[in-house]
Amino acid sequence: MPHRPRRRAGRPTRRTLAALLALGATLPALAGCGAAPETVRILAAASLTDVFGDLATEFEAEHGVDVALSFGSSTDLAEQAADGAPGDVLATADEASMAVATAAGAAAHPRPLASNVLVIVTPPGNPARVTSLDDLAHATWVRCADEAPCGRVATAVLADHAVDAEPASLEVDVRAALDKVTSGEADAALVYATDAAAAGADVETVTIPGAEREQTTYLVSELDQSTDPDLARAWVDLVTGASGRAALRRAGFELP
Repeated sequence: MPHRPRRRAGRPTRRTLAALLALGATLPALAGCGAAPETVRILAAASLTDVFGDLATEFEAEHGVDVALSFGSSTDLAEQAADGAPGDVLATADEASMAVATAAGAAAHPRPLASNVLVIVTPPGNPARVTSLDDLAHATWVRCADEAPCGRVATAVLADHAVDAEPASLEVDVRAALDKVTSGEADAALVYATDAAAAGADVETVTIPGAEREQTTYLVSELDQSTDPDLARAWVDLVTGASGRAALRRAGFELP
């Protein structure tokens, strides 16, 4: 029987080489298919929840990235940013909070975003008959804590009207104060006009004469610790540009 020479181990045939080359050409494309989109991290005042939520959808579609929104008390978020916490953009409900991040070098270029005024909200039907700040004396009512921008505005408005009624609780941010009324736990709350509008039929709104004297100014800035300054700037451009201004106006904010 004739001896058939064995193919030397480890030496691929021409057909195998062609297959390997073809596979190698497809690997970069296959790797790209599974790559997760980049995430832009936005730290924002609780009262911007609805507006920024809508704008995030627009931003994601335009830039092909994910937008991670973290809402809360402006003071808390500004302190986190000042301490170097991860984030690309900071938006605060007042100038004092932004100043915390600016002083730490975390927010070098704040821009005016919007302004807001305080109102009283009650449950539908206004069972405690709260029609002015004076009526808070006989009602179970809440406001934001002094550390939050909405708390600072509330104390200023109450002082302007010489009202010394004590709240039943001090809430961490304006949405927490609003929730006390929509859940039926409070007869009234002092919140921003935009939060009252966002609650719709779940609340009744009582305007406060002269509240515009204590209006609060919102600011937005890219953060120094941003991992993608270009995307951070693009978000700031969106919220301060035509789309952002239209969304803020629809929500009831005053524009700078």
